[in-house]
Amino acid sequence: MHTSASLLPALRPRTQERLYDFYEELRSADDLFWDRRLDAWIATGHAVVSRAAADPRLSSVRYPDIEAVSEELRPLARVLSRQMLYSDAPDHSRLRALLSRAFTPRSAAKLRDRISGAVEQIITRAAPTGRMDVVADLARPLPLTIICDLLDVPEQDRPTLSSWSDPIAEAIGSSRLDAEHNRAASQSMARMLAYLRELLTRHDSPPAPHTLRALLTAQAQNTDQDFDELLANCALLLIAGHETTTHFIGNAALALLSHPDAADRLRRRPDLMPAAVEELLRYDSPVQLMLRRARHDLDLAGRTIPAGQVVLLVCGAANRDPAAFPEPDLLDFERPGGRHVAFGYGPHFCLGAALARLEGAIVLEALLTRLPGLRLDGPPPKWQRSLNFRGLTRLDVAFTQFSADHDSGRTQATATDGSPCSVSRATNAGT
Repeated sequence: MHTSASLLPALRPRTQERLYDFYEELRSADDLFWDRRLDAWIATGHAVVSRAAADPRLSSVRYPDIEAVSEELRPLARVLSRQMLYSDAPDHSRLRALLSRAFTPRSAAKLRDRISGAVEQIITRAAPTGRMDVVADLARPLPLTIICDLLDVPEQDRPTLSSWSDPIAEAIGSSRLDAEHNRAASQSMARMLAYLRELLTRHDSPPAPHTLRALLTAQAQNTDQDFDELLANCALLLIAGHETTTHFIGNAALALLSHPDAADRLRRRPDLMPAAVEELLRYDSPVQLMLRRARHDLDLAGRTIPAGQVVLLVCGAANRDPAAFPEPDLLDFERPGGRHVAFGYGPHFCLGAALARLEGAIVLEALLTRLPGLRLDGPPPKWQRSLNFRGLTRLDVAFTQFSADHDSGRTQATATDGSPCSVSRATNAGT
């Protein structure tokens, strides 16, 4: 057992810049080891991560003893403990069955036009400037728009919800925040729940048909459903529905801009977009960790895990495991076989995977086909400080400035230097 290794250095900015080299060093030493600094087992190999993620002997409960949590974080921990992400069967199965109807591939596909329209608006605004921060201008507002549409949240309230989401996601992503940050996260969750309670119980503005709010409002009228539990999971959808997709879009855009040959191939072969989305998710996963806890003493990959001990499943490391993905550092849109764990694995497989895939495909196609001369242009990309999530703080790009005029399914663009150019409107490749 490799006893001196630790996952903790992944929080350092220098390590974030070479994160997958760091993972390789850990995995090559041992694909499952005890981390004395984090007081947890660290799983880095694809086989052990995927096996453990689906193992019913391992619990997804994050806070088995709420009273043991710091006083500042305790209110947030109580809410998180009622969310399906941190629940086991039968509670997890019951909650997932309730919400899954809104996130089937068929339901996600119905949002295609709304997503495409939102992307088009963002690109049209940026077109005359020739510049964009992909994170702030596109990756953050788009998923927030879509999940808020699903919840029927009024547009004027959406920035406030986003501001509440940020400290909560920070607390979920790190167990090493100070009291002030933990208190801010708990307060933000309390405000979000109060808002959602009002949204789901208001009578002056009935929910739009076929929205998630309509589903949840109907469920809230069912006396058999715990309303606080419903609110907690509604908050989960809001946070997870845009935080992780934001990171995926930013990470994928950076990967394409850093691999121009791969980007050119995708422009020429739009039929590769579905495979490209999966490969980009594998290549730089927005979610890096899954937490599990041993229900009782058990054997995992030849190690004895005592009851109660935590096992951290490092999805990002598993997705670069050469045993599962030959030449894992290569971005290959025609990679054969292999199943990444960017969306998790087993019963907790990401509920919003179909929607995230659809948003990613539409955004990436628009970036590749609607912004001529797209290139990195700004300070080196920086990563947010988190063990759980991997996402950029900003991603500055430049492209040829143009003014867009729309006609019959094409965008005619004229560069600001007066030279004409024509850029095809994004097609609907991939879901």
